[in-house]
Amino acid sequence: MGDINHGNQVYGTQNADGMNFGSGSTTVNKGPAAPEPSAAASGGRHARRGPVADAVVVTAIDSEYAAVAAHLTGPFEEHGENGTLYRIGTLSGDRRSRRVALVQVGPGNVDAGVSLERARTAFAPEVILFVGVAGGVKDVRLGDVVVADAIYDYETGKEDDGDFRSRAKTAAPSHAAVQRAMDVVFRQEWNRRALTSRLPEPPRAFVKPVASGNKVVAHRDALTAERLRKHCGDAVAVEMEGYGFLRSAYLSSGTHSLVIRGVSDLLSGKDEASDTLWQPIAAAHAAAFAAEFLDLFGSEG
Repeated sequence: MGDINHGNQVYGTQNADGMNFGSGSTTVNKGPAAPEPSAAASGGRHARRGPVADAVVVTAIDSEYAAVAAHLTGPFEEHGENGTLYRIGTLSGDRRSRRVALVQVGPGNVDAGVSLERARTAFAPEVILFVGVAGGVKDVRLGDVVVADAIYDYETGKEDDGDFRSRAKTAAPSHAAVQRAMDVVFRQEWNRRALTSRLPEPPRAFVKPVASGNKVVAHRDALTAERLRKHCGDAVAVEMEGYGFLRSAYLSSGTHSLVIRGVSDLLSGKDEASDTLWQPIAAAHAAAFAAEFLDLFGSEG
C-alpha cells in the first residue's frame, strides 16, 4: 500500500482561480455573485437575502473539510452565522449544479447537533449532510463508505456494580435521503468522483446502521468495543457526531439529512501511521459519495 498517493496533491490547497481554500484560510475570492436557484431547485422555499446555498455539508476535522472542498469551484462566498464560518462554492454535477455551504465544527455529538440547526437558520437548505470518517466495526474494509440508515447513541444506559444496561437511543435520517443513498450504492458510479489513487480493492458503499458516542474506540478488546458488539450488533461503523446531528434533524423538521462516512481505521491495527495514510483516503471516498448523492438528490427526483 506504500504507493498510494495520499499527499497534498490529492486535494490541493488552491482552486483554479487561485483561491486558498484550506481549512485555515480566511481569504476568499468572492468573484461575481452566483444566481439564486429556482424554486424547483430549492424545493419551493422562499427566497433568502444574502448568500444562498441549497445544500450544507458539515465536517468535524480538517481532512474531512479538505476532501469536500476539493469538489467545489468558484465563485466563492463567505458567510458567518453566530460565529460559525461557512465557505460557499459550486458543486457542478452531471445533472445539476448546487451552491454548497461547507463548515468544519470539530468533533462531538453536541457540536454536530448545534451545527445542523445553525445551518438551517442560515440557509434553509434542501439537504444537510455530515461527511467524514469513521472506524469500522465489522464487515467493512479500509476505504469503504458507510451511509447511516440509523445511528445508535451507544453510551446511553445504566451502570450498576460494573454491569452496563444499555438504553441506547436511535436517530434516523430522512426517508427520501436514505432512498437516494441506496440508489447511489446500486448505480456504483460514485467511485469515479474519488480524488485518490486507485486501491488494490475498489472501495464499496453500504447503507447500514452506525454507532455514535464521545469515546475514541482504539482496540477491539476495549470495553466500549465489547459494548458495541453486545448492544449495537448490526452497526458496521462507529463515530462521534452522527447521533447528535440526526437527533437535531429530528427535532427540526423541513430539511433532509444524511450521515456519510469513509472507513479510516478498524478496531484492530489502529495506529498513528495508519491514520495518516487512511484518513485522507477515507474522507475523499466519503466526499465522492456525497458529491454523487447531491447530484442525484432533489425535489424533482
